[in-house]
Amino acid sequence: MRTLFYLSESQLERIKPFFPRSHGAPRVDDRRVVSGIIYVIKHGLQWKDAPDEYGPHKTLYNRFIRWSRLGVFNKIFTELANKTSFDGSLMIDSTHLKAHRTAASLLKKGIPSRLIGRTKGGLNSKLHAVCDGHGRPVLLLLTEGQVSDYKGAAILQHLLPDNSIFLADGGYDASWLRESLKAKGITVCIPPRKTRNEELPFDKTLYKGRHLIENTFSKLKDWRRIATRYDRCAHTFFSAICLAVTVLFYLN
Repeated sequence: MRTLFYLSESQLERIKPFFPRSHGAPRVDDRRVVSGIIYVIKHGLQWKDAPDEYGPHKTLYNRFIRWSRLGVFNKIFTELANKTSFDGSLMIDSTHLKAHRTAASLLKKGIPSRLIGRTKGGLNSKLHAVCDGHGRPVLLLLTEGQVSDYKGAAILQHLLPDNSIFLADGGYDASWLRESLKAKGITVCIPPRKTRNEELPFDKTLYKGRHLIENTFSKLKDWRRIATRYDRCAHTFFSAICLAVTVLFYLN
């Protein structure tokens, strides 16, 4: 049974303060249940297919849904990221996450957005991420798949710390973004678009470090319920992303 635990006792103690207090009967073993939730998300299973060693699958499902609605996994990620020492370097990028038919079913106009959009690749969501110099996500934003990188950057830029170094690919080369970041004392390292009339210098050696955010997305997409979105509710899917990021980058 020990090999099925995804969290050690010490790792559990780091995130346990963010768990809701149990009311009435004591809660079922947190380490076993959270490990079962991680197992399902990582391996892309239906909840009913979770190994019996983790207990009733309804317990795993109900715990995940209830805590997702309470924003528990989002808060764990945010708090651990904020407590991690900042190395002064930031990088931004985005990736598409394909929506399975179960997530996109009954998708109609006029109902609350599920953050699922249509692109050339079909129905999908888009994850915008800002990582530190070690490739650890510090800011996450989930949008419809057709939302541009510019719009994602426009939202996230207000949360960036001042006097840092900002790496991004040419898709983020916009004058308004450069000026906004420079106003915060942020050093911009973005290769200029070929359509620019003037040449904008950038540190090519520094820019090579941007591959770390690509590695981050690759690791995240190894979790099958992240690479393919099965959850209809946007907050549930985002909770799964936050949990995966926490396990991959802040509890290792």
